[in-house]
Amino acid sequence: MEVCYQLPVLPLDRPVPKHVLSRRGAISFSSSSSLFGAPDPRQLSQRRGAISYDSSDQTALYIRMLARLSCASASASSEPERRVHRLLSFQRYLHSSRLLRGVPQQIPVHILDEDYTGQARCMLEKVGNWNFDIFLFDRLTNGNGLITLTFHLLNQYGLVELFQLDMVRLWRFLVMVQEDYHSENPYHNAVHAADVTQAMYCYLQEPMLAKSLTSYDILLGLIAAATHDLGHPGVNQPFLIKTDHYLATLYRNTSVLENHHWKSAVGLLRETGLFSHLPPEDSLSLERELGSLILATDISRQNDYLSRFRMHLDQDNLCLSNASHRHFILQMALKCADICNPCRPWELSKQWSEKVTEEFFQQGDIEKKHKLEVSPLCDRDANSVGNIQIGFMTYVAEPLFAEWARFSDTRLSQTMLGHMGLNKASWGGLQQEQTSVSEEAEPSTASAGTEDAAAAAAARKQGSTATAAGGTRSKEIPQGNRES
Repeated sequence: MEVCYQLPVLPLDRPVPKHVLSRRGAISFSSSSSLFGAPDPRQLSQRRGAISYDSSDQTALYIRMLARLSCASASASSEPERRVHRLLSFQRYLHSSRLLRGVPQQIPVHILDEDYTGQARCMLEKVGNWNFDIFLFDRLTNGNGLITLTFHLLNQYGLVELFQLDMVRLWRFLVMVQEDYHSENPYHNAVHAADVTQAMYCYLQEPMLAKSLTSYDILLGLIAAATHDLGHPGVNQPFLIKTDHYLATLYRNTSVLENHHWKSAVGLLRETGLFSHLPPEDSLSLERELGSLILATDISRQNDYLSRFRMHLDQDNLCLSNASHRHFILQMALKCADICNPCRPWELSKQWSEKVTEEFFQQGDIEKKHKLEVSPLCDRDANSVGNIQIGFMTYVAEPLFAEWARFSDTRLSQTMLGHMGLNKASWGGLQQEQTSVSEEAEPSTASAGTEDAAAAAAARKQGSTATAAGGTRSKEIPQGNRES
C-alpha cells in the first residue's frame, strides 16, 4: 500500500492571505499572525537577506544575526547559488498543485519528488536499521534528508498530532534548520545532523528506552538531534578562542559551539512559533531542556558524563520512572549518536572519517595561512586519517560505547562494538600498508642515480629518525578535540 503524507487543506471559500511568505523552498507565515485573517503590519516577519526577525521578539533577532555574521563575507559571493541550491520539492508541489486554492481531501500532497519517492520511502521503512545509508537517502531526497527524515520520525511517533503542531510552522522550522547548517563544511553539515537523528531514533527504539520514555522525551530527543550542531562554523572551540571570535566572547570561552547551537535552535523555534500555542512556562522549559541535551555533546566534558554514567551503572540505581534520570539517559543517547561514526559499517564509517579529518585539515590550513599555532590533529602534513581515527576510537568512542552496552545490552550495542573493532583493525591495516610503501620507496630513491641523490636520501632518513625520537607525531588524541 502506498504511504504518503498529507498536509492540512485550506478552505475553498477563504482567499490566500497576502502575508504568506516564501523562504527558499517552503511557505512561511508570520509567527504572530493567524493563518487566515488580516495581517498586522507591525507583527509581520521581516526579512533582510538571510536574517529573519519579528518586531515582537528581539531575542530571536539577536540570535539570528549572530548566527549569520560569521559567514556573511564567505557567503556573499555564492549567494546566487545558495538561493537555488536546495529548491525543495515541496515548493514545486505548492506551485503545481491546487493546495492553496483548495485541494480535495482525498488528493495527497507528496513531500518527495515523484522521481525519488519510491526509493526514499523504501528506505524510510527501514529507518531503524543500523546500516541505514544516510548519504544515499540525502541524494534520494534531493539534498533534503534532514527535513524529510525528521518530519517522518515526528509523524511516525504521532507527535505532530499529539502536541498539535502546526504543519506549516513545523515544515518551515525544519527547512530553516537544514538551511542553517553550512553545506560547505565537509563534516558538520545537515547530512551529519540527519545521521545523528537517525542514530538517535535507533537508540529510542531500544527496549530500555522504548518502554520508559514519554512522548515529550521523544520529541525533545529528536529535535535536539536535528539541531545539535546548528550553525557550526567548521572550526573547533580553541580556534574561536585564539582568534577572539565573537562567539567565544559571547559565551565566555565555555562550551562555545554547543551554546551557539542551542541558542540558534531557540531562535528558530521562536521565529517560527512552533511551540507558541503552548503555555509560556512549558515552552521555556522545553527550551532549557533542549539546551541541556545539546550542551552534553561538548566533548571536553566527556569524562564528567562518562564518570557519572559509570557510577550509576556500578550502583545499579538508574530509575527511568524518574524524569531526571530519563533526561540523563537522553543526554547519553545523544552523545552516543553524535560520535557513532566509528560504530557504523566500514563503507559508511570510512566516509565519515575522511570527512571529519578533512574538516580538521582545513582548519589547520587556515591556521598556517594566518601564522597561527596549528591545532592538534589539524596538520595534514603530520597526521593521517588512520592515526586520528584509531586514537579517537581508543580514547573517546570505545569507553563510551562500552558503558552504553552495559546499560543496554542488546543486539544493537554488540553490533556497534563489533563494527568499531573491525573498523579500528581496518585503519590499522591501512596504516601498515602505507608505512610499508614508504619504506619500500626509500631505498629505490637512494639507489636511483647520482651520489647527490643518495646523500639526500640519507639526510631525509636521518631527519625522520630525529622526528620519531622527538615524539612530535604522537597518536594520542587530546580530550579537548571533538569529532562530533
